[in-house]
Amino acid sequence: MANKSARDTRAERAAVALQQQQRRERRRATLMIGGVVLAMLVIVAGGFLINRARDTSTQVSAAPAGSGSYGVAIGSKTAPNSVVVYEDFLCPYCGELEKRTHAELATLADQGKVYVEYRPFNLLQTDYSVAAASAFKVVLDASGPQVAKKFHDLLYADQPAESGPYPNSQWLVSKAVEAGAKESAVKSGIDDETQKAWVDAATKSATDAGVRGTPTILVNGKVFQDGRTVDELAQNLLSTVQ
Repeated sequence: MANKSARDTRAERAAVALQQQQRRERRRATLMIGGVVLAMLVIVAGGFLINRARDTSTQVSAAPAGSGSYGVAIGSKTAPNSVVVYEDFLCPYCGELEKRTHAELATLADQGKVYVEYRPFNLLQTDYSVAAASAFKVVLDASGPQVAKKFHDLLYADQPAESGPYPNSQWLVSKAVEAGAKESAVKSGIDDETQKAWVDAATKSATDAGVRGTPTILVNGKVFQDGRTVDELAQNLLSTVQ
């Protein structure tokens, strides 16, 4: 009996020790995951700050919202505030800004408070930047501005990583159809990138205006850079045009 009792005691101690070790491992794993997430946030924020520091787009002479030929606009031209957003469909900071502002800006536009124009161009000089912007123009011509704006939003909602891999043309066609375009009206244009010349012209227009980075935002004709992070930039932008 004494031997059995000793074995039971050792087994209980081993079980307790195992449980303690498992708890330590779980805590260590949780801390590691938290550290990785924090590091990623720091990298994103730091990358945004570096990008903004390199951006010399402080003096931009751009056509007023709604008067250019290279974008899609929402709201009324008579709104008291106007916003122009120069963007590249692959730019991760454009994607982050879109997540934080597109729904709110759409609501403010519906309320007559702001007129917003989105102007995509090929800043990053990638195949996807060209293909997506060309597809945007194809959809705009074939299906009109409302569908093009929805297509624009869907491209950002499911934005690929800047490093790739990049979606193919059929993926762009699917997004266009999801936005409300007829496949027969846009497929060949998207597959063949028939609007490359328009993308080149949009890119030249942006660079000629002085745009050097994305997103470049103009509020009432002036460059808006009020924010050290994407969150701050988005919040301050919305506060300014409300």
